[in-house]
Amino acid sequence: MAGRGTEGELAAAGFSAAAADRAASQDRGASLDLGTALDPETLQRLAAAASGELRLVELPGGAFRMGSDDALAYPEDGEGPVRTVTLQPFAIAATTVTIADFAVFVLDTGYVTDAERFGNALVFGGLLPEELRAHTPRVAATPWWHQIAGASWHHPEGPGSTAEHRTHHPVTQVSQRDAVAYAEWVGARLPTEAEWEFASRGGLDQQPFPWGTEREPDGVPRMNTFVGRFPDAPTAPVGTVAADAFAPNGYGLYNTTGNVWEWTTGVFSASDDRPVMRGGSYLCHASYCRRYRTSARTAVTADTSLGHAGFRLALHRSSAPSSARSADAS
Repeated sequence: MAGRGTEGELAAAGFSAAAADRAASQDRGASLDLGTALDPETLQRLAAAASGELRLVELPGGAFRMGSDDALAYPEDGEGPVRTVTLQPFAIAATTVTIADFAVFVLDTGYVTDAERFGNALVFGGLLPEELRAHTPRVAATPWWHQIAGASWHHPEGPGSTAEHRTHHPVTQVSQRDAVAYAEWVGARLPTEAEWEFASRGGLDQQPFPWGTEREPDGVPRMNTFVGRFPDAPTAPVGTVAADAFAPNGYGLYNTTGNVWEWTTGVFSASDDRPVMRGGSYLCHASYCRRYRTSARTAVTADTSLGHAGFRLALHRSSAPSSARSADAS
């Protein structure tokens, strides 16, 4: 599917509808008992893998050219026009929050995510066993997305899946509300959309990728995106990789494009107040979604949980990084 068959279209036609379906079918605070509850021992193991370090990169801010009008951009997403934006100094995390980091938060607070409260979340069909793929509801506009009962941050693909072998991967199946709760616990916040783009560009001006113009210089992948024919014929593993996989950009940030979409505090437009996500994911592919670029954007409702969306933290520069709480298991 080309053109409008994209994550942006999915956000408009599918993600929000899925969230509404969950809200209609589940009471807030209720969750399904599918054998996917997180037992204390597993939670302890997940938390024990946390690094105990919040790596923040301090950036000077200043003026930069935000957005894009080039041939790869999606005008309907509000990428353009290119405009000059001036930022105050700020700090931003080198990586997205990992599964292990999030486990420390849950261990400390007992927090229950939106996906756990609703009892389900959205999962890419290519990651599901055949039985689930054949008998679970799909998003009509983008049928590779399935609504899976029991999917959550610790069971990212639902019953039978586990986060234990990917503790250093980005946490997924977290809504924007979950991300904000984590950030407040740490003593940080989500980045603004402008901060996120400034940081993702790594000091480069109007380049589509954090490293420059070419998507794969010398034929070498620089980010985690879908390889093969989307959506049903991958020629490489599909899913998240470690939060610090691939080389960092010029500012020392890892995986700002590909791997997982990242929540920001921005809203999509003056007439659409859904939160903006940035950076694309492991499902982006040139044949249907070029949103693995520094200026690309999409939006979903604040309570939506997705198997390819996570977040990283930010701070005002006046807030000393040492004041932020480390995600350790002590």
